[in-house]
Amino acid sequence: MSTPPSPQPADQPVPQPQQPAQAPAVPPQPTAYPYPNPQSPPPANFYAQPTLVGQPAAQPQPGQFGQPGQPGQFGQPGQPQPANPYAQAPQFGAAVPPAPPSGGGGAGKAVLWAAVGAVIASAAWAGGVFLVGGKGDGADLRGYSAPSNLCSGADYSSFKDEYPEDDSSPTKSSLKNTALDESYCYVNLKKTGSSYADAYLSMQLDLHKKTDPGPEFTALWKNYGDSHTGYDVSPVSGIGDEAYLVSQDTTRGSSSSGARYATLAVRDGWVTYTMSYSAYLTSYDQDKNPPALSDVDDWLKKDAKATLGQLKG
Repeated sequence: MSTPPSPQPADQPVPQPQQPAQAPAVPPQPTAYPYPNPQSPPPANFYAQPTLVGQPAAQPQPGQFGQPGQPGQFGQPGQPQPANPYAQAPQFGAAVPPAPPSGGGGAGKAVLWAAVGAVIASAAWAGGVFLVGGKGDGADLRGYSAPSNLCSGADYSSFKDEYPEDDSSPTKSSLKNTALDESYCYVNLKKTGSSYADAYLSMQLDLHKKTDPGPEFTALWKNYGDSHTGYDVSPVSGIGDEAYLVSQDTTRGSSSSGARYATLAVRDGWVTYTMSYSAYLTSYDQDKNPPALSDVDDWLKKDAKATLGQLKG
């Protein structure tokens, strides 16, 4: 679209373009101008006075702009004024007042009732969208609730025989939101006589209240080995809708280096629960004999199933 002309001073008349009285016999050229047809409209006065909706357009006085074939007021050849291509087009869906009927005839009433009917139909359609289109099945939370203190709400009793010392200050947090409820707990596991943690246990419960976590949960945990090398991934049955056990052992029989790691991830409806164990061996650790991963896997399965049973109403 071409750039509109620069504004003229208010106290000076706007000059009219020189045009012949008869349009040359040249077919209109295609253009990207979208309204009202694919061809560009003839040039017009960009600063023409706007016409009020519902009011008749002002008619030019004789001699003001000139009559066909006679000079006009500003010394320009008289000719009919073209339409204004920059006038604002009516907005879609806007309620435009109908033109008043002439003399109370039937045509005016028909226009009025057609406009009223269009407004009523639009309102009914919008109401249908809000009432029908907004209906959903809701979140599948299966009766679970997220406690404010998961450290006291979760079951990890299977680890007590190996790590009997209690953590006096476990890390805990919780979140309550319209989209997500979350509870988290992090515990230091200690063997008898240990001054520092010998292993670590974390637990997290998420209640997804707006979106179904199923596809992303499967993509993340089922394919964990594709994005993290050296991990073993195996599905677990009998816990929730789906569950996966991810584990890794880099100790290779050493008592002073490497780590043992295992995570059980469970999804039950729109609820997810993860329970992770980790133990790191260094020459400074008192624990030189951490439990085998096969034992840890069994503990995770047993305690995760017990925890979900406790948190389900």
